[in-house]
Amino acid sequence: ATGLLWAADVGQNLWEEINIIQKGGNYGWNVREGKHWFRPDGNDAPRPELIDPVFEYAHDIGKSITGGTVYRGTAVPELVGRYLYADYVTGRLWALDYDVTAAKVKANYSLTGENLPVMSFGSDEKGEVYFTTPFGSLYRFKSDK
Repeated sequence: ATGLLWAADVGQNLWEEINIIQKGGNYGWNVREGKHWFRPDGNDAPRPELIDPVFEYAHDIGKSITGGTVYRGTAVPELVGRYLYADYVTGRLWALDYDVTAAKVKANYSLTGENLPVMSFGSDEKGEVYFTTPFGSLYRFKSDK
């Protein structure tokens, strides 16, 4: 475990974001959405105290991020250490590969197509990840191999 606290943040109009939370950190609401200025008054003055998200995606990809958890199980070795998240509107799931040492995203892997609206994620005592849908279903990640 890295001790990182992850947060998925649903955007206002154009961007969804993933943050790694720092104590007392300011992630920009209500002046930014992701790394992008969101100010009705047009005041886009530099704000060096704002912390950029580690990852963001535009609304042409999805419109309502559902966060997620870091996979620490054994059933799907290729997901170990990756942050699993989804988009409720499109029903897509991804695995974000983040390099803690370099503090940057290495890759973002698509895990599903569309039409699987994820409402929440959870982990069991063995680190296996589950997610729910609005249809009353509970799913567990498993390997295709």
